Amino acid sequence: MRRRLIAFMVAFGAPMAALAQQPAQDDQGVVRLRVPPITVTAEKEPENVQKAPVSVTAVTKDTLEASGARTVSDAAEFAPNTYFSEFGARKLSNPRFRGVGAGPLNPGVTTYIDGVPQLTANTSSTELADVERIEFVRGPQSALYGRNSLGGVVNIVSTRPSLDRWTGSAIAPFGSFGTADVRASVSGPLAGNRLALGISGGYARRDGFTENTVTGSDLDSRSASFTKTQLLWTPSSTWETRFILSSERARDGDYALQDLGSLRAQPFVAARDYEGFTHRDILAPTVIVHRAGRQVDFTSTTGFVSWETSDRTDLDYTPLPLITRANDEESLQFTQEFRAASSRDASMAVAGDVTMRWQAGLFLFAQDYDQNAVNTFSPYVLSEFVPFQTLQRSPTAALDDTGFGVYGRGTFQFGSRFDGTIGLRADRESKRALLETSYEPMIAPPTVVDQEKSFTDVSPQFTAAYHVSPSQMIYATAARGFKAGGFNAASPSGSESYDPEHAWNYEVGVKTLLGSSRVSLNGSLFFIDWDDLQVYLPNPLVPAQFFVDNAGAASSKGVEIELNARLLQGCDFFTGFGYTNARFGAGSMSGGLDVTDHRLPNTPDYTANVGGQYSVAFTEAVSGYARAEIVFRGDYFYDDSNAEGQDAYSLSNFRFGARGKRLFAEAWLRNAFDTTYIPTAIAYPGLAPSGYLGEMGAPRTFGVRAGVTF
Repeated sequence: MRRRLIAFMVAFGAPMAALAQQPAQDDQGVVRLRVPPITVTAEKEPENVQKAPVSVTAVTKDTLEASGARTVSDAAEFAPNTYFSEFGARKLSNPRFRGVGAGPLNPGVTTYIDGVPQLTANTSSTELADVERIEFVRGPQSALYGRNSLGGVVNIVSTRPSLDRWTGSAIAPFGSFGTADVRASVSGPLAGNRLALGISGGYARRDGFTENTVTGSDLDSRSASFTKTQLLWTPSSTWETRFILSSERARDGDYALQDLGSLRAQPFVAARDYEGFTHRDILAPTVIVHRAGRQVDFTSTTGFVSWETSDRTDLDYTPLPLITRANDEESLQFTQEFRAASSRDASMAVAGDVTMRWQAGLFLFAQDYDQNAVNTFSPYVLSEFVPFQTLQRSPTAALDDTGFGVYGRGTFQFGSRFDGTIGLRADRESKRALLETSYEPMIAPPTVVDQEKSFTDVSPQFTAAYHVSPSQMIYATAARGFKAGGFNAASPSGSESYDPEHAWNYEVGVKTLLGSSRVSLNGSLFFIDWDDLQVYLPNPLVPAQFFVDNAGAASSKGVEIELNARLLQGCDFFTGFGYTNARFGAGSMSGGLDVTDHRLPNTPDYTANVGGQYSVAFTEAVSGYARAEIVFRGDYFYDDSNAEGQDAYSLSNFRFGARGKRLFAEAWLRNAFDTTYIPTAIAYPGLAPSGYLGEMGAPRTFGVRAGVTF
């Protein structure tokens, strides 16, 4: 696999190097072809991605549409050293950058949706509706974003409603496994060029991939309805207010978990007597107010996220009526950020030819989380001395979290070639936990935890950038990030709380435009040094319950390369490669096991993607196109013990179609060669013969898609 990947990239590398030397100009010196410029807000300010001294992959609306991406993890296939650990239930989607990650309630990579952080990963994976771009920003961003951005951030930006004219689209894909996916959007002005409305939404469903041999039905079906409503008001040339209301109602089937050994022998087959479900509801209103001044810009971002989930599953995952689980969660979060910054054309003179741009902000948040999980044990399952059905409430939990952060950042420009940035953020939060585990009937006394803790942290960042030319930049950065400490909803005695995690990240990178801007080539080298690394461990006393603990030291080092090229008119090529070597340090302990030099879990040793798209005009009104993508994942382990893992694999996706002025139709094929792989598995000693439960990755799927735009 690795030899094929290297050979494939070398084969494409030669023509790319030759192309970089070719002028993309006609006889009059006018540029005909160039890689489209992309603006990102990775550092909270609009900036060309080639000018931002940070490792960021921006997946634009055009790429999302062209590739058929429908979730954040689909888009992540284009970002090096980015991996999503996901289960069939869409609420369990945990991003990991360069080996940095964690569980859903305490993510190591935080997702921001229109400037609002998703304080838990339970709301980070939603259907993509009216999304302008998704930015995968790698490396600690705590100096700007604060808590739980130690690995980076995922920045999702919605498309602004149009103030100029009415536009819209309607798309309806259909495919194998009963796939149906209807989406529509409309946007336009309501009152001149001062008020605009945008409405989008849809319904998506598919049958399950996994058959339950006990009942003959499929387990892991998915369905969801979703909407996004936006109002944009610009009362003057300097003020604007934007209101965004997003909602999603997901009604998914059960987890497709099965013994790992059984799955390897019989993929997409499970056997259980009880079939459950996973439901999730999200409602998220956001208000963004922005003022563009002559000297100072001001932005206020207010966000609410209300969500609740309800799960039912067969906890023994066998045909026997042994254990079932009912798990209900709900949460309400509030965030408020006030940010001031120097206007784009209002740098402050410091001395001589030294100028400064700055930004500063205040961030406030509050989060309430409640969980009620009940495991039902059949008679004699807990013990031969318990001949009756027993309910184990583990946990009944109430977690309250409030905090604030203050940050400042200055970028000093020394002439036209050298920039130096210093950033600092201070965060403080207070957490309260009321946790209870009990039995009905009371075969053992209940355990109750009623505690409060406060955490304070300071995150610095230092960046230097040298502009070799207007199209070439070299940068270096050193940044300290942290992941918040907190409480576990359920855990073994003595592990009710955990400490913050810290890491220093050192990085050097280069960003270039070659061949008269026909080629962009970016690369970086990084090293991460951890203290008090948080690990996600199975609770030995409660099946399928996990808790966070501190393992000790760890390190990660690697490289990332991205290349995009516009080869010919209508012909685009892209490729990316990332290598990560992330390991525990000496003396690190995880779940009582010495994991010194073990690889960090769910971290492929390499990730890569390569592909292209070609369009050709049939007539003045109709064009045809074809697109191919291959995604590579290196081998990785499922947990800290490194006892079980997934071998390297690749997935190939294809689509081709025709597009007119208003209409388009296409055929698509994902996982074209029907690769079988198990991307996610969890340790499950006792009930699983192999000691692990896993879920299969999606098999080959195919279908057609048609739509209209105006």
